[in-house]
Amino acid sequence: MPTANEFADKIAAEQGLSKAQAKSIVDSIFAEITKAAMNGTETNLTGFGKFKVKETAARQGRNPATGETIQIAASKKLTFAPAKALKDALNG
Repeated sequence: MPTANEFADKIAAEQGLSKAQAKSIVDSIFAEITKAAMNGTETNLTGFGKFKVKETAARQGRNPATGETIQIAASKKLTFAPAKALKDALNG
């Protein structure tokens, strides 16, 4: 699984940038996606996919160790939906 540093190294090599410059770009991209998510805004990267926040309602669950019913709090999660071009590339 590639890391952010590995992405930065590859970008630096392909674009003739220093590793520090490429790392700064990668960090900026992730920071902008994070900011958009925190504001509830969808991020659409054309040809790649969409990141958006989905809210899950509070619900009841079970503690698997004890079988006891527990309350699971409402929460938000970041989801990713791949673009058609990415799906097509993955599936040949």
